[in-house]
Amino acid sequence: MTDLSLTATPLISLRDLYKSFREGEYVREVLRGVNAEFARGQWVALAGRSGSGKSTLLNLISGIDLPTAGQVLVDGVDIGGLSERERTLFRRKNIGFIYQFFNLIPTLTVLENVLLPLQLNGHRESTRALALLDEVGLADRAKAYPDRLSGGEQQRVAIARALVHDPLLILADEPTGNLDAQTGRQIMQLLDRLVRRARKTLILVTHSREVAGFADRLLTLEGGRLVEGGDGAGW
Repeated sequence: MTDLSLTATPLISLRDLYKSFREGEYVREVLRGVNAEFARGQWVALAGRSGSGKSTLLNLISGIDLPTAGQVLVDGVDIGGLSERERTLFRRKNIGFIYQFFNLIPTLTVLENVLLPLQLNGHRESTRALALLDEVGLADRAKAYPDRLSGGEQQRVAIARALVHDPLLILADEPTGNLDAQTGRQIMQLLDRLVRRARKTLILVTHSREVAGFADRLLTLEGGRLVEGGDGAGW
């Protein structure tokens, strides 16, 4: 069993974590006894071959999915001990998400997309959303709809949305995977700057050695377990 504990007071603790999926008559075991800790303010790149369980691990950390066995603790809260509604409310308040395909709501303007996490948490003030749009260089596109933006611009909106409610944790799943190399590099420079300035914890899934180079720490999923460093397995 590999133990990747770093600190006595981590933001995230994974304890003997297992996850399997039933596929017809068979059970596919994806995670096999993962133990790890993630420090507050740490920027972690998560690598591994396709199908190794990287997105599954993000879903477990966020409470979108539950482990087959073991515990996920975020800021001392046992995610598996919460009801579905409690997990939803915890996620809304404490976690920001950035996806490969942006996941912006097409019927909402840029500003309305960024405001959404605040509104879901009962806040109506738009000052922070407007300030973040200015930070990502899109203050002049606040009233535009997502289909009028380039891919890089849409991902900038997604970054602003992930940060607007001041979450404890940001989870990013291949945020540059749908962008060309130059745009992806610009997005990573922006994300790195904003996350470090706000001292946020970021866990980012990537297949890119260049993207992983921004991180404080690289973990690789191999054979259902997390390995410190590793060769990226699939680069």
